[in-house]
Amino acid sequence: MTEKSYSLEGDEKATPVMVYTLNGLAWGDVITKEQVRVSTFLRTLNPDYVSLYEARVLPLGAAPNQAISFSELHIRTPQVIAFHLLPNAPAEPMDYDPAESNRKMEPVTVLVGSFRCDANMRISNILTLGKYVEIFTDVFLSLYDAAISCPLMPVLGTVRTPLVLVRRDASSFAPRV
Repeated sequence: MTEKSYSLEGDEKATPVMVYTLNGLAWGDVITKEQVRVSTFLRTLNPDYVSLYEARVLPLGAAPNQAISFSELHIRTPQVIAFHLLPNAPAEPMDYDPAESNRKMEPVTVLVGSFRCDANMRISNILTLGKYVEIFTDVFLSLYDAAISCPLMPVLGTVRTPLVLVRRDASSFAPRV
């Protein structure tokens, strides 16, 4: 096993994540306190930077084997348009109660930068997708059971994740049938 370029304190953990920006995507380990739910920490902790360790960056248009490696990389949170745990990361609990009444999963296609995300959005039973996006004001929105692809780089294939956060202001929403 390769030695990591970082060390953890006793109350810390390293979680592999993927970060999407307008220029491409990056992946690496985020270091947080043990009790932090990493899949939603952009909404709950609102950090200034997403700091990745053992990071790889793939600029849009580059071949997958042209990823650039960094021992650490700090991405300003306003540059982040989507964020999720890497598919091989340990699962975290969902950020909602499935028994909550008066909610539905709305199938949507979300265009976020150059990426396409086919997923489900959890909304009130009395709202339409159009009404929901008009009244939702948080910076990041949770999408569930997501399939993420990049039409500009089909060689990347499709990434599947149970939860992805997308930046509302960088996204366009369409109903998926």
